[in-house]
Amino acid sequence: MAREYNLEINEIGATLTSIEKVLDLPKLEADAVELEAAAGVPNLWDDPEKAQAVTSKLSRVQSTIARLKGLRRRVDDLPVLFELAAGEPGGSALHDAESELDATIKAISELEVTTLLNGEYDDRDALITIRSEAGGVEAADWAEMLMRMYLRYCERHEYKVDVLETSYAEEAGIKSTTFRITAPYAYGTLSVEQGTHRLVRISPFDSQSRRHTSFAGVEVVPVVEQSDHIELDEKEIRVDVYRSSGPGGQGVNTTDSAVRLTHIPTGIVVSCQNERSQIQNKATAMAVLQSKLLERRRQEEQAKINALKGDNSGSWGNQMRSYVLAPYQMVKDLRNNHETGNTSAVLNGEIDDFIEAGIRWRRSASH
Repeated sequence: MAREYNLEINEIGATLTSIEKVLDLPKLEADAVELEAAAGVPNLWDDPEKAQAVTSKLSRVQSTIARLKGLRRRVDDLPVLFELAAGEPGGSALHDAESELDATIKAISELEVTTLLNGEYDDRDALITIRSEAGGVEAADWAEMLMRMYLRYCERHEYKVDVLETSYAEEAGIKSTTFRITAPYAYGTLSVEQGTHRLVRISPFDSQSRRHTSFAGVEVVPVVEQSDHIELDEKEIRVDVYRSSGPGGQGVNTTDSAVRLTHIPTGIVVSCQNERSQIQNKATAMAVLQSKLLERRRQEEQAKINALKGDNSGSWGNQMRSYVLAPYQMVKDLRNNHETGNTSAVLNGEIDDFIEAGIRWRRSASH
C-alpha cells in the first residue's frame, strides 16, 4: 500500500502542537529569559551549589526549547521535501524524504513520552545503583553486563555519567556500582528500570556448559536538591574510610580516601571512591545518601496513597525483565510484555523501546 505522506505529516504536526501545549512553550521561553538573567549575576558563583542549580536548569530549559523548535522546523520542511521528490524521477529524493519523515515521527514519539513524565522528581538527574543478587560469580558478571548496558545507553544519548563507586567481585564482575546520570528527565525516564533483572544463559564460568539463571537488582533514585529538606543527624551516620579498590594498574589509590556511610536508622549504606580526596568523597556520599532517603520518603508517601486507593498494582519490585540467551534469544518486560529477539542490541544499550513501553505502562497503570 502506498503511504499517504500528507496524512502522516498532518498527524505528527497535530501531535507536536499538543506537545507544545503540554510543555507550555511560551512559559519555557519566559523561564529561559529569567534564568539567563539569574545566570548573569556577577556574584552567582559565590554560592557554587546555587550557581550549579541555576545553570543546570537553564541548560535543560534551553535544550527543551531547541528540541521543540527543531522538530517544528522539520515538520514544516517535510511537505517541501516530498514536493521536490515528486519532481525527481530517480527515486533517491523520495527515499531521503521518507527517511526524514520516519526519523521525525520517531523523534516526536520520544518527545511525547517526555510529556508523560510529570512526577514530582521526574525532571531530576538520576542515581542508578546496580547490585549482584542470587547467582554467585554469574550474578556479579551479570551486574557488570547491566552496568555496561546503561553506560552504552547514556553514551548513545550523549548523557553525562559520573561513576561514584564500583565494588569489584573476587573472580569476575562487580558486587555493586553507583553512577549519576545528568540529563533532562533522567530520573523520570530511567525510574522504570527499577527492579530485578534476570539473566538465563549458558554460563561461561561452568566447565560443563550448563544453563544458569542469575539476578541483579537495579535501584533508581532522583538526585537531591537544596529545596528538599532531608534532615540528617550526624550522630545517626557511621563513617568508615577504606582504600579504593579497582582492577589494578597505576590508578589504584594508595590512601584511605574511599568513604562508606551507614545510615543507622534505615540501614542504608552508600560508598564513594571516585575522588582522590576523602573530604570530596564524603560530600558526594552524603549527597547520595540524601537522594536515597528522599526516594524512601517518596515511596512511603506513595504506599500511603496506594493503601487509600486499595491499589497493589504499583509493586515494581522483584522481577521486571528477563534476558534469555539460551536455548533461545529473548528479552521480555514482565510488566507490559514488551519483547524483542535482538538480545545483543539490548545489551549494547538499545533499550529505548523498553523504556518507552515502561513509561506508557506506568501511566496507564496509575489511571
